[in-house]
Amino acid sequence: MRSHGAERLVWLDSMRLMAGLSMVGLHATADITGQPFSGFSATDRVGPMFIRSLLYVARTELFLMISVFLLLLALQHNQRSYGQTIAIQARRLLVPFAFWTVFYALFSLIKAHYFGYGATAIDHLFSTERWAGFLLLGTAKYHMHFIPTLFGLILIYPLFRAAQRHPALGFSVFACLLTKREADLYLYHHYWGHEILPYLVRVVKLITYAGYGMATAALLTLWQGSTVKARQKWLIPILLTGAILFACKLSATWQTIETGKWAFDHTPGYWADFLMPVLLFGLCMCLGHRNWPPILSRLAPYAFGIYLCHPIFLDFAEMLAQQPGHTPMQMVGIKIGLALPLTCSFVFALSHSRHLAWTIGLGPLPWPDLAPSTTAT
Repeated sequence: MRSHGAERLVWLDSMRLMAGLSMVGLHATADITGQPFSGFSATDRVGPMFIRSLLYVARTELFLMISVFLLLLALQHNQRSYGQTIAIQARRLLVPFAFWTVFYALFSLIKAHYFGYGATAIDHLFSTERWAGFLLLGTAKYHMHFIPTLFGLILIYPLFRAAQRHPALGFSVFACLLTKREADLYLYHHYWGHEILPYLVRVVKLITYAGYGMATAALLTLWQGSTVKARQKWLIPILLTGAILFACKLSATWQTIETGKWAFDHTPGYWADFLMPVLLFGLCMCLGHRNWPPILSRLAPYAFGIYLCHPIFLDFAEMLAQQPGHTPMQMVGIKIGLALPLTCSFVFALSHSRHLAWTIGLGPLPWPDLAPSTTAT
């Protein structure tokens, strides 16, 4: 939705910006292999992992919820057929996705050569299986999975309208996340090492993430059908639940600090990680009547670009940070300190390019027959 002036949902824009910026810090709090600095002592891991536990509150699932919320809200004001809606969203998402997939497939060679696995990376460019993963799973870079996942959710948006009519269906997010956990455990146990594993896991993810769409649709109905006074009564339960979930996250974080491995087997941590985006969305919704700084709405459109572009500068920052003598906390500081301002500057420059703004959803596509009627939100 493209709202203006007083109609702008600043609380929603704030979440968009929060989610985009948090991804920079999140990806900066792991080592070059994506692990929790396993080669260092537990003491060295404390700082980075605590920062990560804070930033992981606004994970990519929050982006998914915001996108579904905006889509459902827009369809209330501008009715379109299913085919028209999917065609518009495909142009908005899949065309930039194709661009960034090719870009990162090539750009990643720089980091690969620096860290000594350049030959393997070049071989991947000529692998049909790798390109299938790049295009279907978004594996060209660690953050690209978001776009095919979002498009998969958009394909089933009519299902979410049931939760708009019956908000109680929003609680299906619990059943979906339970199904996801059990299915993932089964798949990893029985298909570990098989090439089909990531595709099976992604299918499970797309099906079970419907729970986020249902929860989002339910929250939309509650937001539109409730008063400010009523939403104020939800604040204390949300905050108390959030405190409990964050305590679970800290418990899982401590396990990671001690073992040097991600705590995938920490059940309370799993529920905390995947429920926190729903809780954060609900919290911001309840506070939506407050005076949020208007500048957040002016900055929010850059969030998608920050998400898409931050690995460019994180790669260069990792090359600089990966020097003998640097502690994990120093590496994290170098990566965030360089990647965040450079990414924001780069995205701002892209947004003012007539020929490239479309790559971050801030301009029309360069091909008139493909360009949707409005730019992406």
